[in-house]
Amino acid sequence: MCGRYYRRSDKQRIAEAFKVGKLPPGFELPPDYNIAPSTYQPIIRPDHETGEREMVMMRWGLVPAKVADPDSFKIFSTTNARAESILEKPIWRGPFQHTRCLVPVDGFYEWLQRPSLPQPPPIEPGEHGLFGDLSVSQKKSPKPKAGSRPVYKFEMPDGAPYALAGLYSEWRPRKGNSHPPLDTFSIITTSANELTDPIHDRMPVILHSRDFDRWLNDYDESRPPIDLLRPFESDKMRMTPANRLVGNVRNNGPEMLNSA
Repeated sequence: MCGRYYRRSDKQRIAEAFKVGKLPPGFELPPDYNIAPSTYQPIIRPDHETGEREMVMMRWGLVPAKVADPDSFKIFSTTNARAESILEKPIWRGPFQHTRCLVPVDGFYEWLQRPSLPQPPPIEPGEHGLFGDLSVSQKKSPKPKAGSRPVYKFEMPDGAPYALAGLYSEWRPRKGNSHPPLDTFSIITTSANELTDPIHDRMPVILHSRDFDRWLNDYDESRPPIDLLRPFESDKMRMTPANRLVGNVRNNGPEMLNSA
């Protein structure tokens, strides 16, 4: 899964990294070191008229366009879309065919889900056989209390921003409904790679820059981009401990990226 991520790059660095066109006047994008569901975050999509990449703010937690009342929809069930069932469930199939996006991040967090395993050390690219010698303790460890589990961050070795595969939805009120328009997004997850697996059995789909155009372009039935929904290469990522205080959404600052 992907339930928390961070973004420290400013708007200009993101625009350059993802070849975004002209930003709207007054567009502000302060860093966010503890991004949680239901908050408004930038996504990148093709402009409806020009096709040029644009960066817009949307709320994390996809609300389907056909929902009558978005306030009653439980978005925590749609913060993530599973790659394995994306063509089977109507809630994901439509957005996958027509409204795909990039979610710019500098890294994502994941909590240790397997407390019986030894805590893994920081991992650098190029190591092989990662965690191949871990063995499960015969004695069952007690379930850790909320906020007590180790948390790790996953980023690129050079610290550059990268893109997660996303889907978005544009909800518009029906006649007589005074609710304002609502744009929302979800992050697609897949099975864990060799680096993330000792921590969690799922990870967000990370897209290579060479695949951005194909992912963002409209759906091609002869070649749907389902093959892009695969685990990212372990040796092209870096994992290091993060601050356990990230478990509380009220904690937000660069100190979230440091072990504590």
